[in-house]
Amino acid sequence: MKNRLWQEEKGMWQIWNDIGETEADQDRMLMELERECLEVYRRKVDEAANAKARLHQSVAAKEAELATLVASLGELNIHSPIQTEKRSTSLKEKLASVAPLVDDLKMKKDERMKQFADIKTQIDKISGEISGYSYLNGVVITSLSLDDQDLSLRKLTEFQTHLRSLQKEKSDRLHKVLEYVNEVHSLCGVLGLDFGQTVSDVHPSLQETSIEQSTNISNSTLEGLEQTILKLKTERKVRIQKLKDIAASLFELWNLMDSSKEEKINFSTFSSILGTSEPEIIEPGFLSTEIIEQASAEVERLTKLKASRMKELVMKRRSELEELCRITHIEPDTSTSAEKSNAMIDSGLVDPSELLANIEAQIAKAKEEAASRKEIMDRIDRWLFACEEENWLEEYNQDENRYNAGRGAHINLKRAERARVTVNKIPAIVDNLINRTLAWEDEKKTLFLYDGVRLVSILEDYKISRRQKEEEKKRFRDQKKLQDLLLTEKEAIYGSKPSPRKSNSFRKVNGYRANGNGSMTPTPRRNSVGGGTPELLTPRSYSGRQNGYFKEMRRLSTAPLNFVAISKEDTMSYASVCGSELGSPPHG
Repeated sequence: MKNRLWQEEKGMWQIWNDIGETEADQDRMLMELERECLEVYRRKVDEAANAKARLHQSVAAKEAELATLVASLGELNIHSPIQTEKRSTSLKEKLASVAPLVDDLKMKKDERMKQFADIKTQIDKISGEISGYSYLNGVVITSLSLDDQDLSLRKLTEFQTHLRSLQKEKSDRLHKVLEYVNEVHSLCGVLGLDFGQTVSDVHPSLQETSIEQSTNISNSTLEGLEQTILKLKTERKVRIQKLKDIAASLFELWNLMDSSKEEKINFSTFSSILGTSEPEIIEPGFLSTEIIEQASAEVERLTKLKASRMKELVMKRRSELEELCRITHIEPDTSTSAEKSNAMIDSGLVDPSELLANIEAQIAKAKEEAASRKEIMDRIDRWLFACEEENWLEEYNQDENRYNAGRGAHINLKRAERARVTVNKIPAIVDNLINRTLAWEDEKKTLFLYDGVRLVSILEDYKISRRQKEEEKKRFRDQKKLQDLLLTEKEAIYGSKPSPRKSNSFRKVNGYRANGNGSMTPTPRRNSVGGGTPELLTPRSYSGRQNGYFKEMRRLSTAPLNFVAISKEDTMSYASVCGSELGSPPHG
């Protein structure tokens, strides 16, 4: 380059010489040339200095931007390459080394900002749904502040955690809303109400959802659904009770009117409601106003029909009362007897409905009294059974062939053993029954009547009758022993001789009957009152003759008793023997 300058200078001197310039002009022009070169040099130096300053500024700016990006992204493991290189590195090299790193971090920041924006958009949307505001046209409700100076992974994780928490809360709320909506749907179905209108009154989004409007899950919606469910359950409870009352009236009218199956079939579903709890009623339309109105109309129709057939119903319920009293041995109220009731209805002196209600009250009272008498009535049945066993045992003991081997003899023998055990318990049964009855009378402050007669009086009379029977048995045994003794003494004096009556093989013997082949079959027989064992007075013997049972007692107490099967002829024979023996003088 120096050679080129030298050649240029030599050429310029040659030109000046050819022109004829003076040395002064040449020096002057040379000075101007030097000054111009110096200005160009200085300008170039200034430009170089400015370029260096700009490079320094660019490098510093890049380093500052790098530090800001590193701090914002939280990339603490990234360091500036300028700090790690030697000091001899040029500015352009420094700038070239840091610029790509800054560009990468910028791209990473843009991606991180996009992630934050997406998450925050979801957070604001869900927060708006929970708080009750709609997410429309990008209008959001800030729930977390987004700071572009902090785009670290820690901050991103915080946003993601908050988003997941809100998503879970939204899912729980949505599940609860759907649960409430399903319950409202079920209740509306049972009550026959418009489900769409019911949920729309709470919030329109519960009936129809769209892209612009999702299902509302705010607190106000949940509270509205809870209030709606509570109101529907209250309405269901009221309707169930109303329908139960209608069904009870309907069943009562059916029973009173003897309604046919065809009349009942339209309301057959009511038969299950009386014993059904509220949650078990899920059939759609079961509690609708139409069903209740139909049932009410049927009750009203039957009530009108009942008024026209009231006399027949009164007679029917009176018969039921009398049958109940007959079974329980209670005296029915005579104020509503069939004759009086018929006369009062015909004369118009009483309202048939009031008379029927009075009879219904008497039936209820009779059932209540029968329930309080049940224990004593059970004991009366045990006593009557024991009395029947006693009667059977007496007939069995009169059978002289009861021990003979024959068909069924062992069965009767076993029954006789059981009957003796039962008969031995009769005194204790009677005493216990008296004590129970007296306790009942003390508790109820009234007499215990059995078919109109006080039970204690019947039992006391029974005890007297039983004691008289035992005394008669004892007198008869003593009399029999005396007859046997006199007969033995007479035979010892005169000698025994066969009786012509006893030689007749075809004569009917007491307690036996002749069959076709001439053999004798034992025939147990019941002794009648006045000729044999008297019938002990029990509640059954009192029935139908309450006013004369004391006369019967006096008659039984004077009637002769005979506990051994002795024929009339043999009795006369014994009497003649005894009479002749007592009337004839002794032979010696």
